[in-house]
Amino acid sequence: MDIGGTKVALKAAGPGAAVHETVFRWPSFRGTRHDLAALSSGVRAVHESLTDDVEAVGVAIPATVDRTGTVVTWPGRPGWAGFDLAGSLDKLFPGIPVRYADDGDLAALAEAHEAGVRDLVHLGVGTGVGGGMVLDGRLCPGSCEAGHMIVDRRGPECDCGRHGCLQAVASGPATLRRAAVLCGRDVSFTELRAALAAERPWAVDTLEESCAALAAAATSLAELVHPDRITIGGGFAAGLPGFVERVRRHARQLTRAGGAPVVLADARLGALSSLQGALLLARVPA
Repeated sequence: MDIGGTKVALKAAGPGAAVHETVFRWPSFRGTRHDLAALSSGVRAVHESLTDDVEAVGVAIPATVDRTGTVVTWPGRPGWAGFDLAGSLDKLFPGIPVRYADDGDLAALAEAHEAGVRDLVHLGVGTGVGGGMVLDGRLCPGSCEAGHMIVDRRGPECDCGRHGCLQAVASGPATLRRAAVLCGRDVSFTELRAALAAERPWAVDTLEESCAALAAAATSLAELVHPDRITIGGGFAAGLPGFVERVRRHARQLTRAGGAPVVLADARLGALSSLQGALLLARVPA
């Protein structure tokens, strides 16, 4: 299960090629009780399609969760602060082992598994900007809050309270807000995509800023950990053709003699990296 800021994706994989999936968008927030009811409905829809018992569950979550399984903060859905995630998941899946982890970490795990590399950094661009690292074949949980790397000290305010975080510049909502300023009105994702295809200057300028910020972050990460590759995915990035190539062009301008190479690649799993990572987490032996 991939619990996102905008939608929730669920996938059950059984013996052979049996796969069952469902996706639903969050309703307007009216309290965690209503959100839990929506989750329960989604889980029930998958359960009803299965012929085998569920053996284990993996959950990708963008929120910061403490050792007790309580949500500390989730800017994308602030009403979840204080929510008993672990206890609620146990109630959703009674008697079934449930593991949960950061969605960026799980996306990195899935992308490294898919690419067959031992050192990988993943950046997921969607409602926010998530990140994860796999080093020497092992997941490094909690090590890559990439969305909160500061890429512009005088940049826009992030929902974490700081200014100039990567997320405040390059996430889907941040990009659309910048487009709205240039156009003097709200701009939808569909309109931005169409305008990019037509090479409208306002759309190109809007996206180039996001891609330049991502290139700066990717270059800094490459200097720190020297990964085999840095993948870029997430729903927003995956929905815009040529997104990663734009980031790659900016990254080339940041190269230095003797510096760590920045090998940028599209996420092979597109917007499904976190979901596939959750499935891998569920398959980890107890």
